[in-house]
Amino acid sequence: MADLAVVGLGYVGLPLAREAARAGLAVVGFDVSTAVVDALNGGRSHVDDVSDADVSTMLDAGFRATTDGSELGQADTVVICVPTPLSEDDGPDLVPVRAAAGVLSRHLRRDMLVVLESTTYPGTTEEVLAPILEQSGLKAGVDFNLAFSPERIDPGNATFGVHNTPKVVGGYTAACTQRAAAFYGKFVETVVMARGTRKAETAKLLENTYRHVNIALVNEMARFCHELDIDLWDVIGLAATKPFGFQAFYPGPGVGGHCIPIDPNYLSHSVQVKLGYPFRFVQLAQEINASMPNYVARRAQDILNSEAKAVNGSTVLLLGVTYKPNIADLRESPAVPLARRLEELGAIVQFHDPYVTTWHAGDHSVGRVPDLDEALSAADLTILLQGHSAYDFASIAATAKRVLDTRGVVPAASTVERL
Repeated sequence: MADLAVVGLGYVGLPLAREAARAGLAVVGFDVSTAVVDALNGGRSHVDDVSDADVSTMLDAGFRATTDGSELGQADTVVICVPTPLSEDDGPDLVPVRAAAGVLSRHLRRDMLVVLESTTYPGTTEEVLAPILEQSGLKAGVDFNLAFSPERIDPGNATFGVHNTPKVVGGYTAACTQRAAAFYGKFVETVVMARGTRKAETAKLLENTYRHVNIALVNEMARFCHELDIDLWDVIGLAATKPFGFQAFYPGPGVGGHCIPIDPNYLSHSVQVKLGYPFRFVQLAQEINASMPNYVARRAQDILNSEAKAVNGSTVLLLGVTYKPNIADLRESPAVPLARRLEELGAIVQFHDPYVTTWHAGDHSVGRVPDLDEALSAADLTILLQGHSAYDFASIAATAKRVLDTRGVVPAASTVERL
C-alpha cells in the first residue's frame, strides 16, 4: 500500500512527490513515459527543481516510479498532475486528464481520495473527471473523495516551493474538502479551503490572468515609452516606491512557460463557450504579449539600420533562450518566434544559454556559440532575452558591438538599448 500515488511526473508531479516523501509518506509515481520512469528509478531527474540527489533520497525513502496503472489502486490518495496544453480552439486539451482518469477508474477503491491539480477551466472536476471515475461504479462524494487543488509550482524559485506555498483545495463536497485539506496538511504549511471545486479551479486562472494582463500593460507601455524617449525601468522603479496600491511588473520579449501564455485562455474559452461573449481583457493581453517577439525583431532591425546595416546577412546573437532565468525550461519560450522572425528577415541567428546545449526554433536547430566573449565581439547585434545570473552583464556591455536588453539588467552604455 502507498499513502500517495502521483500521476504525471513532470514539473508539477515530481516536486509534489518529493515533498510528500520528505514528510515520510509512502509514495509511488505513475507516468506513461518509460524513459521518465526508468530514469527516475535509476536516480536521474529530468526536472530543474529536483536534483539527482533528491531523486536518490526519494528512492532511499521508498519512492518508485511505474508505468503500471494497476498500482494506483494500492494508494490511499491519487493526485493527477498531467499536462493540459491548448487545443486547436484555444481551450484546454483534456486528453491527458481523461486518459489518467480512465486508468484510475479501473482501479478506484472505496474511500480513496482523488485530487486533480492540472490547470483547466471551471467545472472540469465535476463535469469531466467525476463522470469518468464513476464508471467504476463508485459515486463521487459518497464512495470516494474528489477535490481540485491548483498547482502553484514556480520553477527556479528558491524561496517558495511545495512546502511553504499556501495550498488551495476545493472538494466535490464539504467532506471531500476536509479530507483533501487533511492530506495536504501533512506536508504543506498552509492549506486554504475553498467552497467547492469550481472556486478552486477559477482561483488558479485568476492568478495567472492577473499576471498576464499586467505584463501586457507594461509591454504596451514599453513601446510608447521608447518612442517618447522615456526609460520604463526608471519609471517602474519610481512607481514601486509607493508602499501600497502598486505591484511592479516588467516588460520583456514575450511570455513563456506553461502558465502565463496558456492558462488565461482556459478562462477566456470557458466564458466564450458557456456565456457566449469574449473575455476582452484576456484577448487583448494575449494579442499584446504574443506580438512582443515581432516588436523585438523590429527594434533589432532599427538598431542595425542606425549602423547602416541590413538585417539580411547580419549576425544576431540571442542570449538566454529559456522562458525564465536560471532554469533549463524551454516551454513556450518567446525566443522561438523571435528567432523565426529574424531568420525570415535574413539574419544569421546564433544563441548562447548556460542551461541549454541544443535548441530548435521550429523545425531546425539554431547554432550555439562555443565561446561567448568571441561571439559577443563578432555579432552585429546581441539581444539579451533572459537575465541568467551566470551572465556578466557589465562584460556584455563592454564586449558586444550593440546590445538590445529586453530585461533591463545590462549597465547603461552608448552601445546598449533597453526594450
